[in-house]
Amino acid sequence: MRAILRWAHADLRAHRGEALFAVLASAGVIVSLLLSAALLSYAVNPWQRVFNQSQGAHVWLHTRGAPDPSSLGSLASLDEVAALSGPFRTADATVEAAGARAPVVLRGTAPRPSAVARPLVTEGRWLSAGTTGGRPGEIVLESTLARALWADPGETVTVSGGDGAPLSLRIVGIAESAEPLYRAGQGAGLAWVLPGELDRVAPTGAGQSLGLRLKDPDDTDYVVQRAVTLLGAHRVERVTNWQEARADRGGDDQLLGQMFAAFGLAALFAAAVAVSGAVRARVRGQLRDIAVLKAIGFTPGQVTLGFLVQHLGFAVLGAGLATTATLTLGRWIPGRIGEAVVLWPEMPWHRAIVAGLPGAAVLLIGTATGLAAWRAGRVPPVPTARSALLTAAPITPLGRRAIALRLSPALVLGWRSAFSGRGRDLWSITRLALPIALMTVALVAWSTLEQFRSDPAQMGRAAALTVRAEQPGLGDDPALARALSSVPGVEDVFPGVEFVALVPGQTGTITLRGLGSRTRPYPHTVVEGRAPTGPDEAVAGQGLLDLLGVRVGEWVRMTVEGRPRILHIVGRSVEPDQGGRVISTPLDSLRDDVPAMSARFHALVLRPGADPREVAAAVSGSATGALEVRETPTPADRLDTPRGVIAALIAVLAFIALVELLTLISTGVRARVRDLLALRAIGLTPRQIGSVTVTAAALTTLVSALLGTAAGAAIGRWLVDEEGRSSGIGAGIAHVPSPLVLVALIATATAVGATAALAPAVRTARRRLTDSASETF
Repeated sequence: MRAILRWAHADLRAHRGEALFAVLASAGVIVSLLLSAALLSYAVNPWQRVFNQSQGAHVWLHTRGAPDPSSLGSLASLDEVAALSGPFRTADATVEAAGARAPVVLRGTAPRPSAVARPLVTEGRWLSAGTTGGRPGEIVLESTLARALWADPGETVTVSGGDGAPLSLRIVGIAESAEPLYRAGQGAGLAWVLPGELDRVAPTGAGQSLGLRLKDPDDTDYVVQRAVTLLGAHRVERVTNWQEARADRGGDDQLLGQMFAAFGLAALFAAAVAVSGAVRARVRGQLRDIAVLKAIGFTPGQVTLGFLVQHLGFAVLGAGLATTATLTLGRWIPGRIGEAVVLWPEMPWHRAIVAGLPGAAVLLIGTATGLAAWRAGRVPPVPTARSALLTAAPITPLGRRAIALRLSPALVLGWRSAFSGRGRDLWSITRLALPIALMTVALVAWSTLEQFRSDPAQMGRAAALTVRAEQPGLGDDPALARALSSVPGVEDVFPGVEFVALVPGQTGTITLRGLGSRTRPYPHTVVEGRAPTGPDEAVAGQGLLDLLGVRVGEWVRMTVEGRPRILHIVGRSVEPDQGGRVISTPLDSLRDDVPAMSARFHALVLRPGADPREVAAAVSGSATGALEVRETPTPADRLDTPRGVIAALIAVLAFIALVELLTLISTGVRARVRDLLALRAIGLTPRQIGSVTVTAAALTTLVSALLGTAAGAAIGRWLVDEEGRSSGIGAGIAHVPSPLVLVALIATATAVGATAALAPAVRTARRRLTDSASETF
């Protein structure tokens, strides 16, 4: 063992550059993976991020009137309670902006937010004291409520209380809270005002909200029981806890987590392949030294153990440096990545990821190193025996044709060097194509998310706005339909109704929609079958087909408001709502059984380029009577952060591809050193010899990029469609990047390959003949 360690020490001193590259390659890949893991935790745990940053409350108690001060003291003295937030006076109200209206709970708060459960201002600023006469009061809206109202800081909203006059308030900020989100039709939103404004909205009667931050979240149920007992059950109106808020925000987190976990595992595998390729290249570069070791008495097992210990040491050192650098310096990275690293220690599974990810990388690198070290142990002790073997393949017919056409020697010899017909060349191309293929898969995911934003009609969102009339029976008024159609930016108007229907056996519910008519059908995004045109025909989402176990072409039975209804599913449409458990039919089909059924809303399809906010404002003033205008929610509203994660994954894969590319270039240069004498003997200049190296690297990268891009586009399309099918939206949503983007990826990879080969090519061309000759002995 002592001899092995002495040889490893001497080898490190003789090959400092290669050892440094191995350590830095391992460290760089692991740093990239750790940063991606931090950003992934940041993206798929939005509630946890907001809760940690705001020092959120685990329990919110909403009471009627003010609680007894003595009960508050008893509540604060509980061993399980770490701190209180409030109590805050609250009032129910309605807020209206640009034609959109929503119920809201106004919470009176001080100009300085509390330390516990403080709202996180994402836009604008917090409330300030000293509002003078002539200027409207101030209000801060919760982010999901602001999105539903299309409200931005600086705009004015009208707030109406139950017993107060309408009040105009100016939005000064948008904030995030770790409480349940606002969803239209499913409860009230949250907004913060100063106590004076709250008195003007609700002069008489107001509730109270009290937040409890616990020492141990597992004590939630016990603390709620004690709190209700101390405050009085007759006073407590409603209780919300952190589990409800997390579930409300985390509806799609599992799907995103699965998708990004698959990306992470694939990136880890590609990183292990790249680093192990560098190890094998270093072993092949030391064949002469291995032969000397064999000649002086080293056994194959000793050689194998020496390389294994040495390169495992490199991997462990690189993993340690990467982990230390990420945890200590990562917080200083500007932007979302630095913020994710700061919050990462408080996220779930932090310690397991920090320990497991570098450990998995070291294990994979060690496995690949063991194979390379085993091959090193089989190297014959006589180096001339290797030189006597035929290593060059005969010239191919394509090469002869190129010579006959008098093509550039650099191009002909570069092609021959890159594709000699050996299995090793195919493996090299495959290794480089792997990270490029994963980058293409990530680009397919990015392009699909962008499609939700840029062309929602292709993703089941043809109607951008929904208009509801508050006056009963106004939905079928022809004057309303004509007024909506005349609004600038509106392309078409479709009346509609929506019901909750029971499935056969009454074991679950689905959503039944009646949209458009047989003469003017609604533009569903049909990806299988056809659109409904006849009586009792409908299209359904993938989630409904899976729930009922039916396929396109079958009949389904449901119960709507106590009446049975049978529909013929003639197509499958893309349905982002309700997990795809939606069935849509023309409104005429529903009126066949209930002629008196009136439209309850109108779906507005906008012209290309029309701004939904401007159209909504115009709709509000286009008709007499109160109208409620809502923007149709789209999955893109909650997918901004995942786009950042995809960008980070692309950067990680690009670094892995660069490591693999540098390994292939160094291996190719080392393998062709013995050809220098022949190239100079036939009259090639040093510049031409360098061009051969650059051409070989560029051609290898080009072929790898072509294969990786083609495979990645096919795999990415399949993966995204599978994710869509499992989520209920349905297959057919995958969108491959434009050919221009794929060509740019291939061109960039080829250019990087040629650029990375310039320095080794210059060194090779300037090498002395005696140096080259020594490589053959």
